[in-house]
Amino acid sequence: MNFDSIIRGATVVTGDDARVADIGIAGGRIVALAERLEDAAAEVIDAAGLVALPGGIDSHVHISQPSGPGVVMADDFDSATRSAAFGGNTTVMPFCLPKGAMTLREAVADYVAQARDKCHLDVAMHLIVHRTDPVTLGQDLPALHAAGFTSFKIFMTYADMALTDRQILDVMKVAKGLGAAVMIHAENEDAIEYLRDEAERAGQGAPYMHARTRPVPVEREATHRALSLAEISEIPITIVHVSNGEALDEIRRARMRGQTVHAETCPQYLTLTADDMDRAGFEGAKYVCSPPPRDTEAQAACWQGLELGDFDLFSSDHCPFRFADSAGKDAAGARANFRNIPNGIPGVETRLPILFSEGVVKGRITLPHFARITATNHARLYGLAPRKGMIAIGADADIVLWDPTLTRTLTQDDLHHGADYTPWEGFEVTGWPVASFLRGKPLLRDGALVEGRGGVIECGQPDQRYWQ
Repeated sequence: MNFDSIIRGATVVTGDDARVADIGIAGGRIVALAERLEDAAAEVIDAAGLVALPGGIDSHVHISQPSGPGVVMADDFDSATRSAAFGGNTTVMPFCLPKGAMTLREAVADYVAQARDKCHLDVAMHLIVHRTDPVTLGQDLPALHAAGFTSFKIFMTYADMALTDRQILDVMKVAKGLGAAVMIHAENEDAIEYLRDEAERAGQGAPYMHARTRPVPVEREATHRALSLAEISEIPITIVHVSNGEALDEIRRARMRGQTVHAETCPQYLTLTADDMDRAGFEGAKYVCSPPPRDTEAQAACWQGLELGDFDLFSSDHCPFRFADSAGKDAAGARANFRNIPNGIPGVETRLPILFSEGVVKGRITLPHFARITATNHARLYGLAPRKGMIAIGADADIVLWDPTLTRTLTQDDLHHGADYTPWEGFEVTGWPVASFLRGKPLLRDGALVEGRGGVIECGQPDQRYWQ
């Protein structure tokens, strides 16, 4: 058999095992996996001592998303996908949000046009459903689902985004009929606004008040309510960016009742705390995201959930804003009142190195577990499998080679996102992606990005079975 290339001698990681093997690639696909391939190949890549992982899929990123008057996200598709590639990813999944009076179909056309010819890796898109008018529910969602946009996101917070319980049920009904995946940002908006108003009356406007006005009960209650609405609707759901053990307990109880529930967490809930928002001056604004990082007890609970397999997905929730910028974190009124600080932190490039170092290297999770929660499960849940997310015969040759012994210190100077800071400045990690391939073609090579490899791809029908 003739191959376009052979990756030789790496520890090859699938969702089930890790073993030293050769990977044969032809026509952009993986066509052979064997202990030793002696066949002809145009190129042989010596990967001895390296780990071959499926290209990371970050299914929770925000790119060029409308962010309010005068506020601009720090990443467009060029910078976001460049940063993602350097972090060991080969696919990202951002969210399409209509601007103003745009219909959802108009918004998708506009968003795809923004991405066209700017993606360094593959991009698939979720739909944010923040209106439930007849056109959105009866026309746009069915048409877009048929066109390969098969996952819907619902917000229970943010005044201009949150849906009522009845509206959520209406969206869930449409999703059930189509077989679409539904993900929910679970925080109680009314409770948050009450606590914000109380803080404002008390003259408390510092960044750390963001965490105090979005406490654990706000997330726990909304998680329980979202699960109840899904139970009523008889659909599977995904609870995104779970930040604490109490919300995770709600998910565990729902599963015990027989519900299909997928759960996601992020690096900020494993490594940052609310104390980071209490730094001197305005520095705490760098850590403002929702839900906010909690305390060390919540961190431990999230790590336990990760180790036990309660979390199916590990994403970044990359939502970048520049810090020293009036169109970013330093927006009008942000220094006087935390509610004016743009919500979100950068993280698409650091997601995988942090988990590899803190999870795999420190013995909390295995390499196959790492592959499942950073790639394989994302592909299954959002309709990209079996093409994406795994090293398997017939899959796209989206492969990342990691040096498991390479130690680096995270610093803004070495990162590639559009933000001007990283929340993990000075954080030391062991394990780093040193080369990657997108559909069999080099993506990262010799520390440089090979340009122009990616594009917008469609999703198939989500696989919403619960897997252990």
